[in-house]
Amino acid sequence: MDKIDYKKTYRDLYLPKVAPCFIIVPKMKFITIEGQGNPNGEEFGLATAALFSLSYAVKMSYKGENPPDNYYNYVVFPLEGEWDLVDKDKEISDKSNYKYKLMIRQPEFLNNTLFERFTAEVQIKKPNKYLNSIVLEEIEEGLCCQMQHKGSYDTEMQSFRLMDQYCIQNGYSRISKTHREIYLSDPRKTEKEKLKTVLRYKVDELDDKMG
Repeated sequence: MDKIDYKKTYRDLYLPKVAPCFIIVPKMKFITIEGQGNPNGEEFGLATAALFSLSYAVKMSYKGENPPDNYYNYVVFPLEGEWDLVDKDKEISDKSNYKYKLMIRQPEFLNNTLFERFTAEVQIKKPNKYLNSIVLEEIEEGLCCQMQHKGSYDTEMQSFRLMDQYCIQNGYSRISKTHREIYLSDPRKTEKEKLKTVLRYKVDELDDKMG
């Protein structure tokens, strides 16, 4: 069985260049969980672990009883996160004020019935209080600006400035204060300066360009 690798099949979404570009992001299926607080804390780690446990259960489901119809082999997608602030008046450096929605993309064959079944199975094998907070949903971002950021998460503002400038130069503007990050590196195993993260936010054409 051939394996679908997101780094090859969906290269434009997951391996953009280290320079801003525009992309139309289609509707995709995700398992998601929402939370707030410092991403370096224990709760964030538990929520992330729950997402990966369920994702790998879906991935390995072909080995169990009653494998999913239309199953195909694939590489588990990376962790993604949409980020915002709880209190918009606080400094962005206050990580305890972060609000997030974590997610991992899922294969098309995963439906609500299978989602509920796999969640129950994982809760027995790898109990995690966050498993029952996970939701299966479809998300469509549409027109976005994105780039690959290399280095520490703390230096992402440098890349966001480049993205903002690129949008202005090309007649586009950011339409949401939230942004998405796709984590291509494992921070537990990768030096900060070698981390790779896709940064993305939604944009639209400026009125004067459209007119």
